[in-house]
Amino acid sequence: MRPLPPGFVFYVFIDAEGRGDQTEDVPCVVLPREFAYLGQDDVIRLNDDGYVRVLFRASSPHNSILVTEQCNHYCLMCSQPPKNVDDSWILREVRQLLPLIPRRTKQIGFTGGEPTLFGDEFLDILRLAKACLPQTSIHVLSNGRRFADPRFAQHFAEIDHHDLMLGIPVYSDDPARHDYVVQTQGAFDETIRGILNLKRLRQKIELRVVLHKQTIERLPKLAVFIARNLLFVDQVALMGLEITGFTRANFDSLWVDPGDYRDVLSEAVGILDAYGIRCAVYNHPLCLVNKDVEHAYVKSISDWKNEYAPECAPCTRKSECGGFFTSGIKHAYSNQLRPFF
Repeated sequence: MRPLPPGFVFYVFIDAEGRGDQTEDVPCVVLPREFAYLGQDDVIRLNDDGYVRVLFRASSPHNSILVTEQCNHYCLMCSQPPKNVDDSWILREVRQLLPLIPRRTKQIGFTGGEPTLFGDEFLDILRLAKACLPQTSIHVLSNGRRFADPRFAQHFAEIDHHDLMLGIPVYSDDPARHDYVVQTQGAFDETIRGILNLKRLRQKIELRVVLHKQTIERLPKLAVFIARNLLFVDQVALMGLEITGFTRANFDSLWVDPGDYRDVLSEAVGILDAYGIRCAVYNHPLCLVNKDVEHAYVKSISDWKNEYAPECAPCTRKSECGGFFTSGIKHAYSNQLRPFF
């Protein structure tokens, strides 16, 4: 048994069997074996009630920082159902977290809820991230509506981050259909005005489309709408459905087998390609997209919620495939899987 490194005010032990004397002699906490994945430079929070939260994992490329659970949308397929609570305490936690993240970190994300509901306080978080992590790229998930306010969009742009992209959802070329998906009247108009304000200020934008029954039918028309009206966006992400949160409650209105819309997906990607718009296909098994989509395919599902179906075991391209959300394996996934041999 190696001696403890000296000079620390607190120690964390994982499954500390055989270290009885050491755990008695120093201020410490002993965590069960399920936390054995923790490593150097990871950041955790220990609460007085014994609850442990992992805030950052240095070995993971998928570190998204939750800013709030509040939201001004009520999306049919929301994976993080909004809560009408005062959770501004999270901002204090984020301010404590950012200086602890290693400066070599390549990317972090900010998500919610809707982070921009905190207004200038959220912009302060982005300024702090820029100061603490000057070489780290940032991806912010937002519904974009707050940027319909030119003043807020201007203040956001003035942060002048070297590599910050906003991921903003547009679910249909039909305003009524978009508003239905997000369950908020007038949301489409505000979102589009927000996008236009941001691009006037040369900000990076990724349009995000979650694919399900309510969006897939008009997907090629949405691709044409983007090409004709939002040609200047930096990327369009076409994303598979995560079966968690509100998706489970609205399953019958949302679920469609990805194998059934593979040709529609090819058509939409082809339209975006023809106009020179960068496209990325997220959250799909590789065997359920056509060959003409593979150039846009991204292995994207966060490592902590990523699994493969039993049918995938013999596949020779498993290392290239994004697989499934854990929730998909549990609740529903395609019956059209065709492993590569």
